[in-house]
Amino acid sequence: MDEDRKKAIRNVAIIVVLALAVWQLPQGATAGRTISNLLSVILLAGLAFFGYRMYMENRRTLFDLPDKLRVLLYGSVTLMIFSLVATSRMWNSGGAFVLLWFALIGIAVYGFATVLRAYREY
Repeated sequence: MDEDRKKAIRNVAIIVVLALAVWQLPQGATAGRTISNLLSVILLAGLAFFGYRMYMENRRTLFDLPDKLRVLLYGSVTLMIFSLVATSRMWNSGGAFVLLWFALIGIAVYGFATVLRAYREY
């Protein structure tokens, strides 16, 4: 077997062993949730750092935008964040809240597209 195939088999074996440990060991589900929460925090920290870096690298471009477009951009970002934070609560409520969630995401995307289109014309 070549090296790539050995690595793939090893990685699958590690995942299977971890899944068996979560399934069979006492308090395995709690450990699994803890690891999942830890990975979520790491992912969110990485996304926040990415957002910070993008802001710092494009700060001059943002300040060159007209005030109305900048307000629209920041409002769209805020609306997107609030919608994504409330996703599970809105989807579990069902019915009109699911439609409201789609509407909020659509409004935020439309705001982004409007700013991008105006920036390219500017």
